[in-house]
Amino acid sequence: MAMLAAFGLLAGGVSNAVGQQAAAATGQAAQAETGANQEFRITRVSPEYWRVTIDHPPFNIFGPESIPMLNSVVTQIESDPQLKVVVFDSAVPGFFLTHFDFTAPLEATTSLPPGPTGLPPLPDIFVRLSRSPVVTIVKIRGRATGVGSELSLACDMRFASREKAVLSQFEIGAGFTPGGGPMARLPRLMGRGRALEILLSGNDINGDIAERYGYVNRALPDAQLDKFVDTLARRIASFDKQTLGDIKHLVNASTLPSDQELGAEWASFITSVQRPAAQRDIGKLMELGLQKNPDVETNLARYTGMVNQPDKK
Repeated sequence: MAMLAAFGLLAGGVSNAVGQQAAAATGQAAQAETGANQEFRITRVSPEYWRVTIDHPPFNIFGPESIPMLNSVVTQIESDPQLKVVVFDSAVPGFFLTHFDFTAPLEATTSLPPGPTGLPPLPDIFVRLSRSPVVTIVKIRGRATGVGSELSLACDMRFASREKAVLSQFEIGAGFTPGGGPMARLPRLMGRGRALEILLSGNDINGDIAERYGYVNRALPDAQLDKFVDTLARRIASFDKQTLGDIKHLVNASTLPSDQELGAEWASFITSVQRPAAQRDIGKLMELGLQKNPDVETNLARYTGMVNQPDKK
């Protein structure tokens, strides 16, 4: 099977759409800078406290056109002198933020320039979020898979719905390595063995297990999640900005991975996604309905297991 220019050009009908998506990426990036695109929507609860709501139905899939939009959000976070705390949440039921868009050409991602850290754009965004003096919190209700998990890990705190949160690094099931930092970040949170269990199984992790492993700070009953996170964010926002930044900086010094580690993960992702195993497995997933069928997106671990079953003679 010929390997074309993108992740998902193996499924019927996808190749016809790829050129249109690539052509639209520049325009969508420009929209992000003017606020015309609402995939990441900022609500200024107060000058000190913002919410960033992810709103890209039906599945909150993250693509190359999402990178400039998220970069714009992070730039605003970095540059606001009053801001102290940001909460990331989702407007799409069942999904916080999911995997990379497999229908987009690889060049739409690799052609983007490095960010201010010198890293490629997505790891650059995650590093800047981690290092920012602003406190970042994610509220996970629904699936946080791939990029969604990696964004969550790059933020300072994670709180999950006990009934509705699902976290995973599914990439092993599609034949490639993650690129957004989980190999560097997960062992620091939960230890080597548990990190390897998550990364090498590609299994879904529910809220209770995520809390037990240290993947999230706490898993709360869904009915209590909003109030808990909002109360915590408002409390943090009431404190002195300089002191918050000083504490975070000192914690960062002993807990954050190096830029070299994160850069190596991204390079591994870009290499591995082009290998035959990844092209085969992504193609099978697309044929099963990835990015189209809600059941595939909701039960991704089951479907990645299916595509890796030995062929029956």
